[in-house]
Amino acid sequence: MDEQEKARHPSLAPINDAMLTRESWKIFQIMAEFVEGFERLAQIKPSVSIFGSARTPTDHEDYALAEEIAKALSDAGFSVVSGGGPGIMEAANKGALAGKSPSIGLNIQLPNEQTGNDYQDISLRFRHFFSRKVMFVKYASAYVVLPGGFGTLDELAEILTLVQTGRTRRIPIILVKSSFWEGLLSWFEQTLIPSGVISATDMDLFEVLDQPGEVVDAIFRHYEQRGFEPSAEEQERLMEL
Repeated sequence: MDEQEKARHPSLAPINDAMLTRESWKIFQIMAEFVEGFERLAQIKPSVSIFGSARTPTDHEDYALAEEIAKALSDAGFSVVSGGGPGIMEAANKGALAGKSPSIGLNIQLPNEQTGNDYQDISLRFRHFFSRKVMFVKYASAYVVLPGGFGTLDELAEILTLVQTGRTRRIPIILVKSSFWEGLLSWFEQTLIPSGVISATDMDLFEVLDQPGEVVDAIFRHYEQRGFEPSAEEQERLMEL
């Protein structure tokens, strides 16, 4: 902080040189996560990112549903990407591993350490949520979102925002299990739309389905008139994520 800044803002804390150095060097750690992610995931296309709660027990119907969906997608030729942890993430990786296509886990290091599941062909570890979230989006041909908590809602809001604002290409966004999502969707329709903070047409950005076969069919239907590879224009958008 120079003398002029000190005079204008005397309440600003002085810069800790050691902390500034540590912050500056952290950029290389972030770069390393992006480089490894790009190098390891560039070959997995087409892929589908699957989200859901880490707290779902293995004997829950949502676990079985996620496993069945992932197996169907894997057999249909899609690599399956999950967060690499337990619950729905484990079910997605387990189903994918039982299928014909790669099973990928994008694990995150948390204060209460996330334990990676045992069903990953490719396993990446991230320190930063934001770099991990880029990897979920960059190579995804579709998003499949099962019941989950704040983390799941964060990923759902992320992709809806990116598609709504044109920052990424339009891909299928599928919410699975209508009984779970109906309250949230009612709030969208009864509060967000009347308040003018989203448009009625934004409800067309996603669809709600219940059966594994419906999920696979919806993704293929979206790509009937085009290939899975992004167009040149879409590729430029993905470069700017």
